[in-house]
Order: sequence, then C-alpha cells, then structure tokens
Amino acid sequence: MKDAQPRAIRLSDYRPPAYLVDHVDLTFRLHPKATRVLSRIAFRRNPDGSGGPLALDGEGLRLIGAWIDGAPVTPRLTDTGLEIAAPDSFTWEAEVEIAPEENTALDGLYMSGGLYCTQCEAEGFRKITYYPDRPDVMAPFHVRIDSDLPVLLSNGDAVRTGGGHAVWHDPWKKPAYLFALVAGDLVARSDRFTTMDGRDVTLNIWVRAGDQDRCAYAMDALKRAMRWDETEYGRAYDLDVFNIVAVDDFNMGAMENKGLNIFNARYVLASPETATDADYARIEAIVAHEYFHNWTGNRITCRDWFQLCLKEGLTVFRDQQFSGDARSGAVKRIEDVQMLRARQFREDAGPLAHPVLPKSYIEINNFYTATVYEKGAEIIGMLKRLIGDDAYRAGCDLYFLRHDGQACTIQDWLKVFEDTTGRDLAQFALWYHQAGTPRVHVAHRMEGGTMVLEVRQEIPATPGQDAKAPHLIPLELGVIGADGAELVPSQVVELTEPRQELRLEVGAEAAVPSVLRGFSAPVILTQTLSRADRALLLAHDTDPFCKWEQGRILARDSLLGMVADGAAPDPAHIDALAPVLTDGTLDPAFRALVLGLPSADDLAQALSDRGTVPDPAAIDAARTALQTAMADELKPVLTDLFDRMAVAGPYSPGAEPAGRRALRNACLSLLTRRDGGARARAQFAAADNMTDSIAALAALLRIGAGDDQAAAFHDRWQGDRLVLDKWFSLQITAAPGDTGAAVAARLTGHPAFDWKTPNRFRAVIGALGTNHAAFHAPDGSGYDLVADWLIRLDPLNPQTAARMTTMFETWRRYDTGRRDRASRALERIADTPGLSRDTAEMVSRILGASAG
Repeated sequence: MKDAQPRAIRLSDYRPPAYLVDHVDLTFRLHPKATRVLSRIAFRRNPDGSGGPLALDGEGLRLIGAWIDGAPVTPRLTDTGLEIAAPDSFTWEAEVEIAPEENTALDGLYMSGGLYCTQCEAEGFRKITYYPDRPDVMAPFHVRIDSDLPVLLSNGDAVRTGGGHAVWHDPWKKPAYLFALVAGDLVARSDRFTTMDGRDVTLNIWVRAGDQDRCAYAMDALKRAMRWDETEYGRAYDLDVFNIVAVDDFNMGAMENKGLNIFNARYVLASPETATDADYARIEAIVAHEYFHNWTGNRITCRDWFQLCLKEGLTVFRDQQFSGDARSGAVKRIEDVQMLRARQFREDAGPLAHPVLPKSYIEINNFYTATVYEKGAEIIGMLKRLIGDDAYRAGCDLYFLRHDGQACTIQDWLKVFEDTTGRDLAQFALWYHQAGTPRVHVAHRMEGGTMVLEVRQEIPATPGQDAKAPHLIPLELGVIGADGAELVPSQVVELTEPRQELRLEVGAEAAVPSVLRGFSAPVILTQTLSRADRALLLAHDTDPFCKWEQGRILARDSLLGMVADGAAPDPAHIDALAPVLTDGTLDPAFRALVLGLPSADDLAQALSDRGTVPDPAAIDAARTALQTAMADELKPVLTDLFDRMAVAGPYSPGAEPAGRRALRNACLSLLTRRDGGARARAQFAAADNMTDSIAALAALLRIGAGDDQAAAFHDRWQGDRLVLDKWFSLQITAAPGDTGAAVAARLTGHPAFDWKTPNRFRAVIGALGTNHAAFHAPDGSGYDLVADWLIRLDPLNPQTAARMTTMFETWRRYDTGRRDRASRALERIADTPGLSRDTAEMVSRILGASAG
C-alpha cells in the first residue's frame, strides 16, 4: 500500500478515562447543511484515571465556541479532537456546526430521504459534538431538538413536545454510542405493553406514510420479546416509551439505542405480498435482538471495544434462544450452524481470523464480525451446556445485580459464573483468546459391549497465533444401535486434553456413536464412519442436528467425489433421503433442510482441506448434476410432497405453514429441473404471497427460463424499494457462473441501481459474491467488477465498502490464474489514493500484510 498503515489500538494500552461525566445536556438546531449542536456537560476527574488534560474526541466538526464554567476558552484542536487544561470538576460548554446532508458515510448525524437520523456505534458520536467517545464513560442525557419537522425523537422519555421543539430525558446512564436522534415526517403504529412490575409502556414503530400497515409483525415480535425476556431472564423494560424507527439508508441491520431503536427498513416492514417467510423470521430475530440489548448492552455495556462480544455474543445467544422457542428449536439450531459455518468458520480459516476478544485493531468497525457475534454466541451456549440451565440463570441474575449501570469486561462475565458454581473457568476462557476453529477427530471401536472412543483435538495456526493450548470442549454424544434404537442417551463429556479415551457401556456388539449432538461446540468434527453408518444415523438418530448432519456429509462426500474424481452421484446418499422425506413425524422445515446441499463455498473449503485446488465451475456443475439426479430418483416422493404440502387459507408467517412452504418449495426447485418449469410457472401465476412467488421465479431462473416472469415481477414491484432489492439480487444469485458477472454488470446500469443506498448496493454487488462460480470467474471479471465498485463507494461510505471486501478473503485457495487476478484487484483497491482507514485495514489483512 502506498500510505503507511495507521497505528493499531491495543488492549494492553487500555487506561481508564481521565474524566467522568455526571450529566449531558444537548440542544440540536436542525438544518440540512448547518446543524448547530450545543453541549453542556458536567465533568469530574476520575480518581482511578490516568490524569492529564481534558481530551475530547471530535471529527469533522466546526467549533463555534467553547466555555469552562461559563468562561470562554480556546482549546488546542487536533486531528482527532481537542485538548485543554481543566479543573477537577467543571461544566464544559461547546457549540459546533455539522452538515448532516453531506454525511454520506451514514455515521454520526446524517439524512436519509429528508429524515434526520443518527448512527453512533462504534465511534459516530464524535461526528456530532466533542465528547469522550468511549463506552466506559456513561451518563444520563437530556436532549432538546429544535425543528419544524412533525416528529422529533431521542432517547428516554419525552418531557415535552410541540411548538417547534421536543425535549427528551434518559435517566439511565449510557455511553455516547447509544445516543440517538430522529427527526422527520413519520407516522407511528402504536401499541401498549404492561411489564411484569406494572409499568405501562407505549410502543411505537415509526415509518414513512404508507408503510404503517407493514409493521404489525414487528410489533407482535417486540411484544413477544418483551414478555420472553421477563420470563426467561427476569428482565423488565425500564422506560415509559419504546420507539423503533425504520430508515432506508442504514449500514447495518439495526441499532439498540436506549429507548429509540433505529432499524434498516428491511427488518421492520413486512406483508404477505412483499416479504418471504425468511424475512419474517429475520424481523422477529432482529427486533428481539435489539430489544434484548436493553439489558445486555445498554444497562450493562462493554468497558472498551475489545469486549464487544460481551454485549453482542450474549445478545445473539439470547435472540437465538427466543427464536428457537418461538419456532422449531431444532430447525433454528441447524440454521444457526449453517450461518456459523458459512461466515465464521470461513473467517477463522483465512487472513481475517481473530480471537473473539481481539488484542488489537486499527478500525473498530472492522471487528463487527461473525467471530464476535456468532462465535461469541456459541461460547455462551457452551457455558450454559457445561454448567446447566439453573446455574446459568443464577449466574445471569448475579451479573445483572452486580454490574447494572457499569461498563464491564469478559472477565466480569465469567467471574459471576465462577462465583455461582465454584468452577474454575480459566481453560474455558481460552475460547475468547484463541482464534481458529478447533478440529475434533473421533475414532471408535467395539470391545464386546463397550464402545471405545479415541478423541483428539487440535487448533490450527492463525495470523499472529501459531501455538494453541487445548480448549475445554463440551462434547455431547449418544449411541445408536444397529437396529436404530438409542442405546446410550445424550451425555456431555468435557474434553480438556489433546487426546482422550472415552469408554461407553452400550450392551451391544455393533453400534454407531452420535457425536456433537446439538452442535455442542463450534468445532470441525472428523469421524471415521462408513456410508452405511451415516445412513443409519440419518434414518434413526434421535438428535435432529446429528440426523441432518449425516445427510449433509453424505451429500458433501458425493459432491467431492464428483468434483475430484468425476464420479457419478452416490446412490446411497439419494436412497437415504427418501425415508426421511416421507417421515410424517418430522417437521416439514427440517425435511426441507435435509433436501439442501452443502454450499459451493463449503465444498471449495473441503477440497482445499484435502489438498485439492478447487475449481468453482466444476463445483457448480457437480451441484447441478446431483440436484438433477435427486429430481430423477426421488420424483415420486417429491411430487407427492409438493402436492401434500400446499397451504390452504390466508397466509400466516407462523412456523407450521412456513415449514410446509419451505418443504414444498424445496421440492419445486428440484422438480423444475425435469418438468421444464411447468409447476413453477403455475405457482408464480397463482401465488398470493412473496415466499411462493419468489421461490417459483428462482426455480425458473436456475434452469435458464423465467425471463417473462422476471419482467412481470419487476413491473409489479418496481415501486417497492425492498422488493426490488430481491429482484436485483435473485437475477445474480441464480445466474450461471459463466454469465453471473455480466448480469451484475448489466444491472449496475439499471435506472433503479442507486449505489449510494447500502441495501441496493448489497443487492447487486454483494449478491455477486454469493454466486461462487460467477465471482470466481476464471477471467477475473467478478473480481474486477467488485473492486471497481468498492473503490467508487469507499470515499462515500467506507464502512459498507470495508465490510464487502470480505468477498475476497478466500482468494488464496484457488488456482494461480485466479489468485493473480484477485491479488491484482485487491492491490488496485489498496493503491487507491485517499483510501479510507476502514477499507485499507481490511485489504491489508486479506492480502496478508501486517495489521499493525
């Protein structure tokens, strides 16, 4: 890279703040080009701090004036803020000017279609006013907003509104990253909720006029999440109003600002005609996630950004629990594992690997990763499995009691469980400090009626961490007999050594171990089982995850043989599917998952692990061939299920009808490969909901048909921004590998391709990254297109550009030609003059350079 890397921030350099804040008063005089922000902040020196002058963060601010205890002062302005000598206790006042309309980074105070909006996590508040913008400085906020806009919102409860202004007061101490402000022409869908301690809470979901009829499900999910948090964690809401605002231009999914959650509109708005079952499930999960942050993130926050998993991993685990209780727990668990493997395992295996608790970073926005979120959640799940449900609840109760109103560390979290259980969790804590996905190897043999398991764990080297100590791994297992009966029910074994031998009395001379039940730890399991053993487990295992996993492995091994050796599809795999698909005792949603195949990226990684250079085109061809073979061999079963899984009556996003639609549409996708698209065209024409409509369109596009249906879909939905995102994305993800990049390039010329809107940019450029063969096209066209657009986006929105560089993170596993083309694309991004710190750090890490 042309410019030197910025200095890294290191956990070892953490020092408590020199000053604490007792109270914050803010006044906003809103104007698109010249908003004035007046701050009045009560500071006092921190007795545990490091001393020194008052140092406040600030970025892109025009300082109008500053005062200490009413007297004008002239601070020393720096590249990152200001400094000034100050007494031990004083009131700081400042007036600054900012331009929300020019803020295309969508960080700080910005505008979205005439709506004023904020995003302050992680370090956006410093773009609003001068402040110690760090999570361990917490204070109550009092906010006045002056504007003639009809709706003026901030954190906490409203003190007064009307007459061109509104005043809000949040009595709960919070760090600046949780500050929020929204102002604009909005309408609310409102409801009420009574907490377990008798508080009457007003609930509002604020949207643009015309969207209020698409908020019902989000409101229902919010009320269910509030009640669930009371029942499962004893946590009640603590203000008189809870506001959610849907915003079109948003870099992330949503933000948990205290009492004023701001959401990407795609995770609020839903109707049967415009949202799929998957959309409804995501809305449910994200609404719950942001609400659950009220306690795990807001009332108790993280001391510094290295502790990010303290709030995010814990809250992801909580929203996974909630969704599992609301829907099928087994299906939800499998879906979570699929996401973990697709995102976090991939991250752990490449240049972006980092511990859940990182030791350093250059740009904190780049560490909002699957490792922090999804792996962080898996660690909480392992802890709960190790100590039991009752001990977990007791530890959580102590955590909330001991640390309410504090900014905490991972050590604080683990300490409450050591105190409540008496366990030493030092070895368990290695999950936070060691990067990489552990590999667990299991071999078994029978000694009469005893099963002997030889278990070995290893953790591969990752950037900056070559040698790893063994983890404490909770391995849940059981044993299935040759006749399909469960001989040993589930039990949890704690692996603590590199090698261990386990002996299980099974009372039979032939049996098969069922290992890693419930996906009890985020590991890669290697197990010496025959195809017959795997088919037995697929048919008879009582654990849903292991049952599904054996079908996935049979499909994976069949595909790997087809790619590497030119083998035909494995008939044993296809034969094993039929009895599972026809088992009416199984959830239809589960059976739909069993019909799915490992992703192209999964197969590429598996080939790479075996020392074979993956060929994306060959992988794509093998998956297509196996799906065609499944359609041929399972046609009677698929046809019968397609007919029987039809859902009668009005649309409902509930788990039962959604599961039926999932299985029916999985069958449709396969049948379409052999019926010329007749069923799919009929379903598209008759569909009364988006789930069936888009499933039919996808099935047609995958066989090279569906142009008429795609045009009709566009004509009907071109006025709906969220549905049109689906139209853009589907054309790229369903395109053949040899044309996918060209399709994406063509769509960038579409009049509706507003590349400055993150959702639309992700729908086109991001979609190309999910089409494995297209992105990795041998001529480099996929790499070049993505690089061109990231270079264009970076000056305006560095956070979104940086996050999307992860499409390149596996570039080293491919052939020389692809590697050369990918590296040239990455180097072209890296050599771009004025490249943001966000994107520069990511590209440097992906290329393999030091991150500082």
